[in-house]
Amino acid sequence: MSIPERSLTVLVAALGGEGGGVLADWLMHAARDCGFPAQATSIPGVAQRTGATTYYLEIFPAKREVLGGREPVMSLTPSPGNVDVMVASELLEAGRAMQNGFVSPERTTLIASTHRIYATVEKMQMADGRFPEERVLAAAKQLAKHAVLFDMRKMAEDNGTVINAVLFGAMTGSGALPLPRAACETAIMRAGKGAQASLRGFAAGYDIAAGARPPPALSPRPPPPETREIIELGVARLRDYQGEAYARLYLERIATLGNADPELVGETGRQLALWMSYEDIIRVADLKTRRSRFARVRQEVGAKDGEPVIMIDYLKPGLDEMASLLPPFLGRRLLSWAGARGKLDAYNVGLHVKTSGIGGYLLMRSLAWLKPWRPRTYRYREEQALIERWLAAVRAAAPGSTALALEIVACAGLLKGYGETHRRGRSNFLAILDDLVQNPAAGDAAARTPAIRNAREAALADPEQKALEKTLGRPVTWLRPAKSR
Repeated sequence: MSIPERSLTVLVAALGGEGGGVLADWLMHAARDCGFPAQATSIPGVAQRTGATTYYLEIFPAKREVLGGREPVMSLTPSPGNVDVMVASELLEAGRAMQNGFVSPERTTLIASTHRIYATVEKMQMADGRFPEERVLAAAKQLAKHAVLFDMRKMAEDNGTVINAVLFGAMTGSGALPLPRAACETAIMRAGKGAQASLRGFAAGYDIAAGARPPPALSPRPPPPETREIIELGVARLRDYQGEAYARLYLERIATLGNADPELVGETGRQLALWMSYEDIIRVADLKTRRSRFARVRQEVGAKDGEPVIMIDYLKPGLDEMASLLPPFLGRRLLSWAGARGKLDAYNVGLHVKTSGIGGYLLMRSLAWLKPWRPRTYRYREEQALIERWLAAVRAAAPGSTALALEIVACAGLLKGYGETHRRGRSNFLAILDDLVQNPAAGDAAARTPAIRNAREAALADPEQKALEKTLGRPVTWLRPAKSR
């Protein structure tokens, strides 16, 4: 019997809670039960969805009895171009692997789930920072020797298990591993608890990778909602946010657009609903203490009935958040005092609140109970005044040019986040509103429309505001924290 020249290399990238370590153990048990020398190492990932934990395994596909006492030399880390099986539990992780050179058309079988869990860098963008999924899928089919791609998270949920079982089945069914199905199933059964559900997930992944059943079709992108649907969703969102009267205010504001173009009404309704439901401390506390959130987290981590799940939320409130809850005259004075002294971010305090405990839950829930107080706060008055100013500009532009009105509507997307991010976005919004919407150098809509669009895109592209300042031809001022000396 000829002895292989090298080990088979496997690289697994899995996010927290997806059982990547268990998957690596299954592989090791199956390989050793088959008599193959094997080795596994892992590199912990980073918190806040900036990268997965990676598990690197080498399996020498020859039984020990034919090696004559010799031991293969194995590496502790993967190297680009030398990975036989690349496994990614989420689509962007597959993209990271391809970008780092771990997927090659001469050698690599790529096993990846097509669902998305958005990375921090995608969420940080001032606009829609999501990486286009189509590019990752196209690259996978081009760069991998063989690619097995389908929504494995959905399949795991359908079978009452965790995604690692489906990944293991897809790896085995692809034929890329020198491990028989029986050995892999035996490795799963060693775990005992939850083994039957894991075996169901394994079988489902195996059948698709082996071609015994077709992969589920990729979910088509939903069509854009119609105007009526947008308004109905906005009403439901704002009723939940502040009550029936607030939802009626939303409808009254939409009604002021009259017989405007349906696209303009729909887009205004979408942006207005988002703006009117701005996320303050009250909203965050309400969302974090809802029963539906606890149920969702339990489902995501795969907790069984009776198993405790500890939830700790990290919060870092500052003067902005404190001032937002005060009456208008006090909130304004506090922010003016802090801004003049460069202390807007000086008193931010990091808090770890155990929301799953009685004390932490009651603390957060007490903030959520401040909802009736919200209309009397500084932040509420400021937001409503700026909303009315924005809507007036949209109404003024609509009769002459729907395109111009749509650009003004889109500027509301600059307002997001909290703290320094919110202050910067607000200053960008006000600069464009002042210079290009209400005091434009050009009077005709044909010239104003691209000018507003270019300024908005410049503001979204450059958090430091230099691009916007170049576009406007003047500095954009905002309340910045003083630099430490």
